[in-house]
Amino acid sequence: MIADMLSVYGGIRFTERQRQVVRLIAAGCSNIEIAERLGVSPRTAKAHADVLRTKLGVSRRRQIPAAFREATGEDPLESLEAAPGVRDDSRTLD
Repeated sequence: MIADMLSVYGGIRFTERQRQVVRLIAAGCSNIEIAERLGVSPRTAKAHADVLRTKLGVSRRRQIPAAFREATGEDPLESLEAAPGVRDDSRTLD
């Protein structure tokens, strides 16, 4: 159901995909890295970041994590490990 895919904070709705993008931006990922991890094109990753900038009222991409934290009270880096649908290809097997 749609309600399950949206999180609402202070009147701002975030889809699970937007939350994933916030987490990856907070982790320092570029649009290309976000695209690779989420299985989308770099242009789609950029579009997600642009929507988030508008939604959060910030002018710079690097401001997204702080604005998200302020809007939701959540630290996007704390939930990065458990982010569903996010492939972490940076890990190596020993």
